[in-house]
Parts: sequence; structure tokens; C-alpha cells
Amino acid sequence: MTTPSHWILHLGLGSFHRAHQALYLQWLHDRGDTAWALAGGNIRPDMAELIHALQSQHGEYTLETVTPQGEREYKAIASIKNVISWDAQHSGLCRVAADPATKIISFTVTEAGYYLDTQDRLDLSYSDLASDVAGNTCCTIYGTLQKLLEARRANNAGPVTLLNCDNLRANGDRFNEGFKQFLALCGNADLLHWVIANTSTPNSMVDRITPRPPAEVAERVKAATGVDDKAALMSESFIQWVIEDHFVAGRPNWQDVGAELVNDVMPYEEAKIRILNATHSCIAWAGTLAGYRYIHEGTLDPEIRQFGFDYVTDDVIPVISPCPLDLEQYRDVVLERFGNDNVLDTNGRVAMDGFSKLPGFIVPTIRDNLARGQSFEAAAMLPAFFLAFLIVQQRGEIPYPYEDQIMPADSAQRIVSAADPVAAFCAERLLFNDLAGNVSITDSIRKAFAKVQTFQKARSFFTL
Repeated sequence: MTTPSHWILHLGLGSFHRAHQALYLQWLHDRGDTAWALAGGNIRPDMAELIHALQSQHGEYTLETVTPQGEREYKAIASIKNVISWDAQHSGLCRVAADPATKIISFTVTEAGYYLDTQDRLDLSYSDLASDVAGNTCCTIYGTLQKLLEARRANNAGPVTLLNCDNLRANGDRFNEGFKQFLALCGNADLLHWVIANTSTPNSMVDRITPRPPAEVAERVKAATGVDDKAALMSESFIQWVIEDHFVAGRPNWQDVGAELVNDVMPYEEAKIRILNATHSCIAWAGTLAGYRYIHEGTLDPEIRQFGFDYVTDDVIPVISPCPLDLEQYRDVVLERFGNDNVLDTNGRVAMDGFSKLPGFIVPTIRDNLARGQSFEAAAMLPAFFLAFLIVQQRGEIPYPYEDQIMPADSAQRIVSAADPVAAFCAERLLFNDLAGNVSITDSIRKAFAKVQTFQKARSFFTL
């Protein structure tokens, strides 16, 4: 392979990036288009074992994909040419960011990692964000990019695109707002002016179910390929990437390998977030309460599947139509994907970060139906399931560690111990924003919660 002339620096070398963006670039390499390559590392000192494995394999690894029918394929991926070790000063990341050949800095961050309220203002009540603003640490996406772009500006390395690859709605626009606020709070006016003049932040929509790889993946990879791969991973066969075509310093020819480069990502993004992401969370919460471990088990349970189907059909499709997608077909494909019993995606992975997912994925649909004067009985079931999940989680009865980056422990405990947990839940501003305490929402979720209790009694797995 010839030496690449352009680099993408990716922050967050987790499974999703390696099953998604790295694969699209590999497909270009397979076509002989090797002008671009990936460098990558993490902004926090996690995944050290994986980073070491990737470095020992020169960034190469095997991706196993599986269809709903159980057909498995194995793909060698070698598009990541530089795996960067973590250090507190981000020195390795800075070197790549300051290289004029680096034209894109991309990143995968959880919804909670942007620390934005409903008005897209930074919430400094989060200690790691406040610490980064004070200059004591560099552990958020904002603090890290400030450091990387300072190095780039000092080296006069030219414009660069900052590309989000995550599930935050309007991710490019909202990141841009948060980052500019962060630089202003830091008093970094010089870099702020440089960022405004020298960066673009396209919106994008990414989609591929990629569970944390269990040990059996490496065993199957070795059996199929003969390679002892310490960084092997797996995903479903479905893949999608829709990107706003707004790159300030060029980009790979992703459109040649299936990515959709469009003027407006939002219709695709709304459909994906409200139909796929929200339904995914519903099945994870309901499936956990029913005693299931995996997403496919809940999806193949007729009652739980119906909850997801009704939510999309009754309350989502009417408020996001028209759309460039066939929404009913999209709903059915999503449920088929969730029912893939070969993926073994866990409820624990999908159920996490409910305090971000409820306001981000579900409340917008409730808001739209409320504004239209329409009932939202099916949509109300989703927050009702999360409340039931939260009650059991706070009792310590969930059979896996629950991770929620922004859930205040005192808020969760206050809600579940209240004389009226439904009212306390619906009054929580972190969950419902300006709709907190809304009477219609509270009444609807109270009715839905009664149905969840009936569901629970029939299953006899947890009591509420």
C-alpha cells in the first residue's frame, strides 16, 4: 500500500468505530483508493488492553458480521495505521492533530458526554466538565479538542473538519455550540476565533448494532481464518452512514462504498433516533424486567415486541412524516435486526444512560404529540418502563452493573422512595426538561405505569 496523503484522527477506538467508520475506509482501500488512513486513540485511560492488542497487531483486526439468518462473514480490517497510546497530556494525539496531513478529526462520544441542557448550554454542574474548564484536567471531548487544536494552530497546520460519529441529535451543530461555549468559558478567545474560521462540524447519522465482543468471537475468528486475533469483534450485518457533505479540508470518497452524503441529515436522524434508539431502550428496560439477558430475547417476546411496534406506529410515525424513508418498512427492519439471536447484544449495554436517552430519544415524541393535542399512550409506556427499571435498579436487583454518566444518585433514590414515584419521576427536570411536572404527561405515564405493573405481575420476576 502507498503512503496515505491524508489522515483522519479518531478519538474513541471502541467497538463501534472499528465496526463502522474503519470499515468504510477499508472498503475504499479494497478498491485501490488508499489516499486516506486512520490514526486513533482514546481521551481517557480506558481500554488499555485493547489498545495494546491493536498496537501489537499493527492496527489490524478481524470483524465478524452476522445476518438475522445466522450467516457469518469475516473481514480483515487494516485501515487504522496508527494506534496511539494514552497519556495525560495527550501528546500522541497532539502530534497527529498538528500534522497538516490530518484533515479530519472524528470522535464517538456518548450522549451524556456533551453536557448540554435543553437550550444547548453547557451544564457546569458536572465535575469533569468544570474541571476541564478550570484547566485542572483534560478528560472531556471539549478539553481534549481544545488541546489538540491549540497544537494544530501553533503549527499553522490549516483547516480541519470535526466529525461526530454518535447518536446525539444534530450532533455537529450541537457539538459546535458546546465547544464554542467551552472555549469562551476558558477565556481562550484566540482559539475560538481560529475554530470559527478554520473548522466545519457536519451533522451525521451512524447505525450498526455492535455489542461488546465476548470471548467466543476470537474463538470463531481463529476457527474461520486461522488468525489468533486479540482485537477481534463482531456486529450485525446491517450498516448505515448518512453525512452532511460539509468538509472544510476534503474527505474520502465514502459515497463510493455506500455512505450517503446529503445536504440535510435531520430526517434520517430523527427516524433513527426515535424509531431505532428509543425502541432499543424500551426493549432493554422491559426485557430486563422480564428476566431476559439479551435484546433478541425481549424482541422475540410477543408482548414486548408489541410495545415497541405500537410506540413507533401510533406515536412516532404520525409526527415525523413525511420522511425520505419508508417508516413502516424501517420499523419492521429495526425489529428484525433486534431479533437477531446471533448478535447476543446485552440488555445491560443498551439499557445504560437512561437519564440521557429518555430526554434525547423519547421525550421529543411525547412533546410533538402533546403539541398536536394527540394522546401518546404507546409512547408513555417507554418512560414507565424506565421508571420500573429504576425502582428495581435502586434496590440493587438488576443482574448487571447499571452505567449512567449523568444520573445523580440522590435524584434516582429520591424518585423511587417518594410517596408517589410517578409524580416524582415526571417532575425530574433532568428527564423531562421544561415539561417536568406537566399534568398530561404525568397522567399518561401513571396509566402506563399501571400497565407495567400488570406486566410485572404476570412475569413474576420482579415486584414493584
